[in-house]
Amino acid sequence: MNPTGNTVLVAGATSGIGLGLALRLHTAGNRVIVSGRREDRLAQIVAENPGVESVVLDTTDPVAVQDVTAQLVQRFPDLNVLVAMAGIMLPEDLHNSGFLATAEATVATNFLGPVRLIAALTEHLATRPQATIMTVSSGLAFVPLPIAPTYNATKAAIHSFTESLRVQLADTAIEVLELVPPAVRTALMGQEESDNAMPLDAFLDEVMDILGSNDRPNEILVKAVEPLRFAEARGQYADVLHMLSSH
Repeated sequence: MNPTGNTVLVAGATSGIGLGLALRLHTAGNRVIVSGRREDRLAQIVAENPGVESVVLDTTDPVAVQDVTAQLVQRFPDLNVLVAMAGIMLPEDLHNSGFLATAEATVATNFLGPVRLIAALTEHLATRPQATIMTVSSGLAFVPLPIAPTYNATKAAIHSFTESLRVQLADTAIEVLELVPPAVRTALMGQEESDNAMPLDAFLDEVMDILGSNDRPNEILVKAVEPLRFAEARGQYADVLHMLSSH
């Protein structure tokens, strides 16, 4: 992925990491389209950031994904980067069946949403001279936060899916990247002021540095996520899981 000169769709970009990354990519000289479910919020983002474009898209609706992406390709034929961002994170108590509705909503948003976007846009992206699909997993894909079991599971699924996607698309011009955030100070699980979460701007600074490097890895890992990402390899999995179990 060239750091500039792309046409980028950032799905799930009305707040948090999605919005922050979209604005950084816009500032870096890319044409950026933000999407999400909230039309009023998208209008506000466009008004506050001249040059940013938007489209209303609910990725939990498979028909909407097909229709909107088809319109996007017609409107932006140079579209060559998809950032498939999606994340709801809610606590679940697995002692009884009451968690099921949350689990189903989390799977629909966090896993099926990005997969639907990838299914809808891969053939178009393969026609571009250079293209990128960036998925967004989490450090919790590698060691779970027990209070949010389905969130962890969907992010582990995104990681696994991305690994297979990269292998299958190796015969195309599509680069497949995986952004693996640590806890970041966003509204996700009310972490805006958490001392255990990384400041959003610091996270974005590090991510943009990695994206702009000549030896960019397949996994975009800031330093703060390495204890989770490499816990098992370092023989620290049980200790990290115990630490997360106290949250």
